[in-house]
Amino acid sequence: MAFTAKDVKALRDATGAGMMDCKKALEEKDGDIEAAKVWLREKGLAASANREDRDAKQGVVSLVIEGNTGAIVELKSETDFVAGSDQFKAEADALARLVAEKGVDAISERNAELEELKVTLKENIGIGDVKRIEATEGNLLGSYQHLQGGRGVNGVLVEVANGSAELGHDVAVHIAFARPQYLQREDVPDDVVAAERETLETITRNEGKPEAAMEKIVAGRLNGFYKDVALLDQPYAKDDKLSVTKFIGDATIVGFAQVEIG
Repeated sequence: MAFTAKDVKALRDATGAGMMDCKKALEEKDGDIEAAKVWLREKGLAASANREDRDAKQGVVSLVIEGNTGAIVELKSETDFVAGSDQFKAEADALARLVAEKGVDAISERNAELEELKVTLKENIGIGDVKRIEATEGNLLGSYQHLQGGRGVNGVLVEVANGSAELGHDVAVHIAFARPQYLQREDVPDDVVAAERETLETITRNEGKPEAAMEKIVAGRLNGFYKDVALLDQPYAKDDKLSVTKFIGDATIVGFAQVEIG
């Protein structure tokens, strides 16, 4: 089947492949444009594999809430130029909607679209963190998405019981700023606490503090560690005279999830 320069251009526009690659594809597939697309995609996948060692430190964080279920998906790219493109952001949104509807594992249903995006945008593109919260009936989902350059870069979901939508949003904003790793100090793994305690003891001894005061000093410093990593222990971002526990009052934070570029 013969093909023309117009066919080569159409194939290039459809796939984002180079002009000579498109010509080669049409030659290989006897001018069949659809078959040539498949051929280019196969070759493009091989080419994209060569990009895997390139850092994907940019991207988009997409957040959606549908009913009592929320999802956050990080779609990673190499450059902020690609991350800010409409096509890239649309794919991130589609992934987040899919996770909200079907669960985290469903993200594999869009593998083909992601591979095609790699070919079209010519970058190492991949899935980063994926989070999903399905709130218990009667609870609410608070959320916050920080935007930078027209794209989401920091997304938070928080499930709240016996609280208002405003409180849920305020706590989500705090989480985005304070970046807690755990909900409460009891959630910090024992080995993490033990390692931190050992480090604090070493620091305290190196400062020449008396051995008799060691336990009290280390305990105080360990409380400071919990204020860094445990949400309920943290000083509330908008009023550091209050802990998050005091700020939420009678409400209960059931759980939270945060995804941030980088």
